Amino acid sequence: MRGPLQVAVGVLLAVLTVGCAAKTVSRVDPDTTIDLSGNWNDADSRQVAESIIDQALDGTWYTGFMQAHGKKPTVIVGTIRNKTTEHIPVSTFIGDIERAFVNSGKADVVATASEREEIRDERMDQGKYASDETIKKFGKEQGADYMLIGTVTSVIDQEGGSQVRFYQADMTLVDIETNVKAWMGQEKIKKVIGRGKYQP
Repeated sequence: MRGPLQVAVGVLLAVLTVGCAAKTVSRVDPDTTIDLSGNWNDADSRQVAESIIDQALDGTWYTGFMQAHGKKPTVIVGTIRNKTTEHIPVSTFIGDIERAFVNSGKADVVATASEREEIRDERMDQGKYASDETIKKFGKEQGADYMLIGTVTSVIDQEGGSQVRFYQADMTLVDIETNVKAWMGQEKIKKVIGRGKYQP
């Protein structure tokens, strides 16, 4: 007959065994697409950003600017509004857009408003404490020619155990001096979640 101590030890071992077996951690390539919930994720952010920038830099505004000015345009990424019903880390999406612009080598990207404030504080600090040879002066910032703004929207269609998630990113490139919309682009993503008849 088993004593109370033996029973307690047995239960503890069983709990530990179940707990250990229930959770595993695997390291994967950060570029691997993993869709667990069907929600907007890092792969969607990267895909949309790269497609949008490819579209933008293929537009007639770009060749027109190059011909008129003989240099690549300077762009700033403005507000990207999340109009979906889920949380989308917009700052990550903006980072992906900026990275796609910079990596293309076809446009300069300037700091956002919040980043500029931090940099200006540093410049002001240098004015007090840095040597004359290394101090960075005010009034030397590169002004942007265009601002990219946009929205991300979604539509969810659900029936039984199946769900379709549709995401649409609409982006507009605006001439900062004239407010003219120089380019407008769009990228869409559709996901089927579940095992309904529409599962591909």
